[in-house]
Amino acid sequence: MKIIVAIAFILIIASLGSALVFLMKDKGQSSRTMKALAMRVGFSITLFVLILLANHYGLIQPTGLPYLSSPR
Repeated sequence: MKIIVAIAFILIIASLGSALVFLMKDKGQSSRTMKALAMRVGFSITLFVLILLANHYGLIQPTGLPYLSSPR
């Protein structure tokens, strides 16, 4: 599961980087920037749903934040 999440993060960052390159090269004259950003949103939503499903089926366990749960 960790590998899948890492690959998804790499895809999100790569899509964001390609959108930046397209924005600089095309100067707003083509729709490649919008397509790259739309892919980034799609990857992000897919990753979110994947994490929700993995939590539901017990593939990952929530650990919480230990510094918030202990009294001071």
